Amino acid sequence: MSHDPLLNIKGRGALSNERARFEEWARESDPEYQNLDENGALVETKIRTTVWLQEAKSIISRNTSPDIPFDYSINPFQGCEHGCIYCFARPTHAYIGLSPGLDFESKVFAKVNSADLLRKELSSKSYAPKVIVLGANTDPYQPAERELRITRGILEILEEFNNPVSITTKSGLVVRDSDILGRMAAKGLARVFVSVTSLRNEISRTLEPRASVPKRRLDAVKKLSDSGIPVGVLVAPVIPAITDEELEAIVAAAANAGATTAAYILLRLPLEVADLFKEWLSIHYPQRAKHVLSILSQMRGGNLYDSRFGKRMRGTGVFADLLRDRFHLACKKNFINLERKDLRLDLFSLPNTGSQQMSLF
Repeated sequence: MSHDPLLNIKGRGALSNERARFEEWARESDPEYQNLDENGALVETKIRTTVWLQEAKSIISRNTSPDIPFDYSINPFQGCEHGCIYCFARPTHAYIGLSPGLDFESKVFAKVNSADLLRKELSSKSYAPKVIVLGANTDPYQPAERELRITRGILEILEEFNNPVSITTKSGLVVRDSDILGRMAAKGLARVFVSVTSLRNEISRTLEPRASVPKRRLDAVKKLSDSGIPVGVLVAPVIPAITDEELEAIVAAAANAGATTAAYILLRLPLEVADLFKEWLSIHYPQRAKHVLSILSQMRGGNLYDSRFGKRMRGTGVFADLLRDRFHLACKKNFINLERKDLRLDLFSLPNTGSQQMSLF
């Protein structure tokens, strides 16, 4: 790992550019070239975000994982400026020769032809209508979306075809599209999940530095709910000995804001994410680091990560069972998850025809 303990980075989750598993060369910095002031103190380093406009070849991803409750997803962006240190999508940057570390959150690729590709794919005779998930990998409402409006363009196409959509985000920007989502929700075609990891700004500031602050996310839940849009909260990820103590408080805050559903996911540390997270722990929680990793390994059968379907989201063992029981009790107490309706598939139709697409079988 390219660890640089002298680097003082503002507004970033990762503290280094972790070497990607496909790279032949490691990166190391020379302490002699650190940016120090006249007193020898480290000067704060700022890393600017670069967004490349990319022409994608296809836009709908097909999922075959048995423990993920959807088949289709769209990711308008590759990489994510939110910089969540725990993001399981970080290793995907290794496939394009970039680091899952700082590169992932500062070098973002925007699929500017998403709407055109989506229209083409939905119009195909072979397309079978299913719920399309936005935000399965990277956040569809990260900062670049404010100007590029790629996600909004996707929603416009989905509304045109009456294709149901489910959104997961950490950004209050989702409220901007309440007009489209409200119309779709009235037909049973839309729902939104807002991810809330912690209610404390001091944790969120380093854990997910460029995502919306916790209050703004809960405000988004309320505004979406007030607009008639079904909204839920994901307590994700739950980090042992750092955020798990907030589980009940997050569920209660979500219910008070108007959320009707909730779910949780245990911290996942696949591939390069493990070293990046351990580095983050060593800087921000040095006295707690060993304890956090110990509990996590007990929930993963002695390892930091267990990739088995059905186990990777929840973990196993005493701590995992306790977390599950606490979550269910919190939901029961706050009248969450009492009823969840499936989004409608029967309204799908090709624009300007008024006819619904026939079933393939």
